[in-house]
Amino acid sequence: MTKELYTELYQITFAGQILEGFTDTEVRNNVKALFRISDQRTARLFSGTRTTLKSGLSHDDALIYHERLTKAGAAVQISAQPRTATNAPSAEANTPPPASTDTRQPEPRPAGPQQEAPFEFTGSGREYFGIWIVNILLTIVTLGIYSAWATVRNNQYFYGNTRMEGASFQYLASPVTILKGRLIALAVLVAYVVLSEMYVEAALVFAIAFIPLVPWIMVRSLRFQAINSAYRNIRFDFQGKYGEAFMVAFVWPLLNMLTLLLLTPLVMKKTHEFIANGSRYGTTEFQLKADTGEYYRFFGKGLLIAVAFGVAAFLAMRHIGFTLGSVIAVIGYLTLFGYFMAGIANLFLCAVHLDSHDFESRLQPLQMTWIYLSNSFLVVITLGLFTPWAKVRMARYRAACTAMMVRGDLNHFVAAEQNRTSALGQELGDAFDVDFAAI
Repeated sequence: MTKELYTELYQITFAGQILEGFTDTEVRNNVKALFRISDQRTARLFSGTRTTLKSGLSHDDALIYHERLTKAGAAVQISAQPRTATNAPSAEANTPPPASTDTRQPEPRPAGPQQEAPFEFTGSGREYFGIWIVNILLTIVTLGIYSAWATVRNNQYFYGNTRMEGASFQYLASPVTILKGRLIALAVLVAYVVLSEMYVEAALVFAIAFIPLVPWIMVRSLRFQAINSAYRNIRFDFQGKYGEAFMVAFVWPLLNMLTLLLLTPLVMKKTHEFIANGSRYGTTEFQLKADTGEYYRFFGKGLLIAVAFGVAAFLAMRHIGFTLGSVIAVIGYLTLFGYFMAGIANLFLCAVHLDSHDFESRLQPLQMTWIYLSNSFLVVITLGLFTPWAKVRMARYRAACTAMMVRGDLNHFVAAEQNRTSALGQELGDAFDVDFAAI
């Protein structure tokens, strides 16, 4: 028999309150720096809802965290977690346990301290150039047939050079499957063109009949991309429903138009929810935990930026000169471009959760704009030859600004995947590789 020992663990909780002698801005900046989190996550910590900052701590570690956060001005509290039983060592401890026949998914793991697992991209423009140029030449020579193989080679390179915690991502799609999907799409396009030339009414009916297929293609596309992506030999998956896709593709955009675009932030949130909540890593679901107000605040700031630059450009053109006004307008456009390009990715990734793990995205608008503009300039003056370096440069920056906040470790996903009954390979033949993404 074994004797049970109980380990007392503690957690640090915070309800957004600050200590006397500190300002709200000062404490927010201190907490953001201590935990290295985004503005969005910092705002959620100060929303007034009690949040567990750290858990699974010994009493000494809890005191250390309490002291550091108190010095930062945060009114945090230490509380004991429910006791958990562990088996004490005994004579039976050295006997290997029998093989389990239980096929149920493992119980949720206890929460523990989070550790940052940064992404990194290890590819180089010079290396990718060889793949890129061969893909182009073979696609031309084969009249486009090789494009399916080119897509797989490109994705395998970028997936394989994207790493986290020492492991690379994998792209597992078959070029033949992609080619089949493209041939079907080409056949549909040819049929539509022929009908439009011969029978206009028939072409109109054909186009209307195709509308219900759009949500289905969206779901199949997302599932195709997910199911052919893997990390540590565990495939991703997508289980979004047709009805959800129909809402995202047609209903929400229509309601947005009827309300004069006032629902734009809500439409984006619904799109993000559809993609995130339908995604899986092995058998574990992703979840989007975001407040609608965050999306409205994000778009509200963008609108204020647009109005400020628009007014400044108009006044400059009216009272100073057209040239200065045009310069201000261009600067305003680039500012908005960087704000949305970086901000939407940050908004989405910082709201995504996988089990007890979170994600961080720290893309900077100015840096994103600079990389995009300089890449575009260099691609133009080199007649396109800089394209491989441009793609690698952007991939490297995106990876460097992205991290997974891991609580405990990722090994439990492997255990869950071993119990998964899968016939994934049988479901790939009717998939399309149409691009549809959240960011």
